[in-house]
Amino acid sequence: QVQLVESGGGLVQAGGSLRLSCAASGRTFSSYAVGWFRQAPGKEREFVAAISWIGGTTWYAEAVKGRFTISRDNAKKTMYLQMNSLKYEDTAVYYCASVSGFTVTDPLRYEYWGQGTQVTVSS
Repeated sequence: QVQLVESGGGLVQAGGSLRLSCAASGRTFSSYAVGWFRQAPGKEREFVAAISWIGGTTWYAEAVKGRFTISRDNAKKTMYLQMNSLKYEDTAVYYCASVSGFTVTDPLRYEYWGQGTQVTVSS
């Protein structure tokens, strides 16, 4: 199994920045990529960004391109999501997740999930 623990959420004003972290442990060698998803009240969980452990290939949702940056530190088995120019509509619970396959934008393909961290952007 892979265990994931998120941190870094909080309350920020619109236009501000936050950095989320996702620490992985366990059988991380079985993971191809780690992704960030978010879920706002009454909405479905949506893809935000993902990064592969090997090679560092990145994927982003259109809504966050140019504002969010995903990165990883393989030695620390930690992934980061730097979120800049935050908007009210970015408010959600953010989850990191691990996937062993190559389809990184579909939450149904992810095998392991963290507990989530709340991000609230005030307008």
